[in-house]
Amino acid sequence: MRTLTSIEELDFAAPAMAAPVVVQRVPDHALLEGTLAGDEDAFAELVGRYRNQITSYIYRITNDYDGAVDLAQETFIRVYRAAARYQTTHAFSTYIYRIATNLAISELRKRKRRRLVSLTGLLASDDGQEARDFNPPDDRPLQDISLVELERRTTVQRAIATLPEKYRAPLVLRDVEGKSYDEIATILSTSEGTVKSRINRARNFLRDKMRSYVQGV
Repeated sequence: MRTLTSIEELDFAAPAMAAPVVVQRVPDHALLEGTLAGDEDAFAELVGRYRNQITSYIYRITNDYDGAVDLAQETFIRVYRAAARYQTTHAFSTYIYRIATNLAISELRKRKRRRLVSLTGLLASDDGQEARDFNPPDDRPLQDISLVELERRTTVQRAIATLPEKYRAPLVLRDVEGKSYDEIATILSTSEGTVKSRINRARNFLRDKMRSYVQGV
């Protein structure tokens, strides 16, 4: 190996070319194993990778951003608590989307129950008799001129929010998240045929909604 023998050689020696540094992305499975071993940085990396995706996904299903943030946090809490039970036969992304989907659908069902309880209370008078003069309010959104100026994606988001829950999740997973039919079937614990049928029905529903919106404008 050649060595420098004088300051002159040092001054005029050609600078060494540094080899490019290739940073290998740590697999999700490895990060989860690190989490199990007590590595907080490993779990923080998992959260960083999926936080925005999961929050956005839940928001598109529930149409409630603040609620989506809370449910995304709950999703990661469940991942952390159940890390030891995670099966590596499926991709981690499939696993976490399944948890997020279950939480989002559960929230939609809670909303339905709350609306039913509220309506039941309004329909009954103080003595328990049905209030004859009660007129349930029309919950349909009022036509607002400002809607014309909203971006198209806002309109689509509102239309998605009116979909029955069983159609909402597969549509978002396919057309927004870009998941394959196989992945969606695994996330929703159903068959690919059912997934395709529900997505097709959801798309037809949205077309009708968007057509009505355009004609209304």
